[in-house]
Amino acid sequence: MTPSHASFSGLGIDLSMLGLIDRLGFRVPTPIQHKAIPLAIQGTDIIGIAQTGTGKTLAFGIPLVQRLAAQPGRALVLVPTRELAAQVNEALTPLARACNIRTAVLIGGASLYGQMQELRRHPRILIATPGRLNDHLDRRHLRLDDVGILILDEADRMLDMGFLPQIDRILKRVPRERQTMLFSATLPPAILSIASAHMRLPVRTEIAPSGTAAERVSQELFVVPHDMKRQILEALLNEYDGPVLLFVRTRRAAARVARQLAKSGHAAAEIHADRTPSQRTRALQGFKSGAHRILVATDIAARGIDVTGIELVINYDLPDEPENYVHRIGRTGRAGTAGHAITLATPDQAAEVRRIERIIRASIPQSEHPSVPARRLQESPSRPSGSSRGARGPRRFGRRRFR
Repeated sequence: MTPSHASFSGLGIDLSMLGLIDRLGFRVPTPIQHKAIPLAIQGTDIIGIAQTGTGKTLAFGIPLVQRLAAQPGRALVLVPTRELAAQVNEALTPLARACNIRTAVLIGGASLYGQMQELRRHPRILIATPGRLNDHLDRRHLRLDDVGILILDEADRMLDMGFLPQIDRILKRVPRERQTMLFSATLPPAILSIASAHMRLPVRTEIAPSGTAAERVSQELFVVPHDMKRQILEALLNEYDGPVLLFVRTRRAAARVARQLAKSGHAAAEIHADRTPSQRTRALQGFKSGAHRILVATDIAARGIDVTGIELVINYDLPDEPENYVHRIGRTGRAGTAGHAITLATPDQAAEVRRIERIIRASIPQSEHPSVPARRLQESPSRPSGSSRGARGPRRFGRRRFR
């Protein structure tokens, strides 16, 4: 018999749900699932800290559906982005459908009328972005006084995006007597404030220290002048065969880089806030299916992309917020697989690189590439310039083929 710590049995999941989980192909719980599911089934408030790609959705999704199947009321799942809302809905729908529970997705950029029609079907699981949910509340399309389970998913990202006022408005509309589960990859002070004000003796389950980068993702830094980024990017893309997720800072940069890659013969798509929901969906589906090998994205996609098999993440631009580095590189090396992340920095970005290294509690190894002249970060006088290299020197290059 499989020991309980190596399977979903023994976590308080009922037999019918266990059978469904097995039919869906889930055999062994991830660490966050193993810790969070028993607590959540008991109705405990939870603060779950784990890296992206560790199975947080099922960690709250399995208990959520099981509890709704046994009691009246609804569940509300708040997420930061449209893409993450779609991802969560995709994960929860098979579980909910088996229990005759409807879900509804309430996101900006989609038809209000269509969402009103969904609400009239009395869904018991609402998956929403804060802004659009407040739109529906202001128009009196729904009430939240029957919400018994509240999930704040990717809570740090919601705060980064400025959603705290909207979240506060929502928290005033849900009953005080409820179960609240907060999941996040990092734990900034604002999240602790939310927990102390709106949660009942939450149990903290932390799989990795807050801000820790995924352990199976190897990291690498190239220091290059800004006008040589395209040159090194072309060289790097020729060294890998698999899917590449490429992050830039701005929407205009995403459009420009995607256009340049297409002119160079690469199958590339773009995903950012200027794209319509249908354009973003097509880009993501094309990336998942392999029609597009490269997806150029702003940080809006750092949390909303759940694609298995991303071989390489390239930080073409450093993120505006150092915490987003963790979320970006967490798109590769998911669910226990190995991945690689390459970051391009200009010589004058030493301070930004150091802020990232403080977040991840490690130095990013620096390498040199034969396609561009070697450069170093321009360190402040208080820090030796050679300290960025980490545990190993410049990597040796050969043509690599990863499958």
